[in-house]
Amino acid sequence: MNRTELFQQIKAKESFLCVGLDTDIKKIPTHLLKEKDPVFEFNKQIIEATIDYAVAYKPNIAFYEAQGPKGWESLAKTMELIPKNIFTIADAKRGDIGNTSGLYARAFFDKESSGFDFDSITVAPYMGEDSVTPFLEFENKWVIVLALTSNPGSNDFQKLEINQKPLFQGVMEKNMQWATQDNLMFVVGATQGEAFKAIRKIAPDHFLLVPGVGAQGGDLATVAQFGLNKQCGLLVNSSRGIIYAGKDQHFATEAGIEARKIQQEMKVLLDKYL
Repeated sequence: MNRTELFQQIKAKESFLCVGLDTDIKKIPTHLLKEKDPVFEFNKQIIEATIDYAVAYKPNIAFYEAQGPKGWESLAKTMELIPKNIFTIADAKRGDIGNTSGLYARAFFDKESSGFDFDSITVAPYMGEDSVTPFLEFENKWVIVLALTSNPGSNDFQKLEINQKPLFQGVMEKNMQWATQDNLMFVVGATQGEAFKAIRKIAPDHFLLVPGVGAQGGDLATVAQFGLNKQCGLLVNSSRGIIYAGKDQHFATEAGIEARKIQQEMKVLLDKYL
C-alpha cells in the first residue's frame, strides 16, 4: 500500500485509527477458550467489530510467538482475514546484522517464502544501516523505525544529547538518508506530547506510527495538533483500550463502541486541521 492509497483510506473512513492486536490468551474472555483457536476467534470478532473505523491493524508479534507454532498459525489466519485495502503492521521491532535482517524481512514481506505479506514492519535501528536497509529492498513495503517511544525507559537513551542534539533526532536524520517518506515511517509515542513539534521539524512529510493513546495515557488532541500534516501523516494505535474494552460475551461490541468513539474524535480533528 502506498501513501496515496493509505491517505484515501483515511479520508474515506475519516479516521487514522490503528487497532493493535495484542491478543493475550490469558486476557481474552474465558468463553472463547472452548474454541479450536481462541486467539484467532478473538481477533476475528475484534476485526469484524472495528473494521468500519480502523485504517490499519498492528499485531504485536510477541503475543503470537509466545504461543509457539499455534500462535504463528493464529497470526496467519488473522492476516488472511484482514482486507487488502487495510494497512497491516508487523510490530516485531526486528533489527540485526544485514543477512539476518534480510531473513526477517523475508519472514514478514515475502508471501511465497513465509506465507506472510505485511505492508510494514517496526524496526529497531540501533545496529545501523545494515540492520535497516534489507527491509527497504522489498518494493511497496514500509519500514517503521523506532524514534521516540512511549515507554518510561525511552528517556534512558533516546533523549541523550549526542553532538548537541537528542539521539532520536540523529537516528531519524540518518534513516532519512536511506529511505523516503514513501517507504519510511517513525514510531513516536503519544505520551511525548509537544515533542511532536520538534519531530515535525525533522520529518514534516513522513507518516508517524503513534502508540500510547488510551491505556498508556497519551492525548489524541495534542498528538493531532502538533503531528498532523497535509496527508494526515499519523496512524494512532490503540490496543488494550479497544480490544479489552469488554470482558464477557459482548467484548466485540464493546470494542466496536470504543473504536467508533476514537474515530469520531479523529473525524473532528481531521476537519479542524486538514
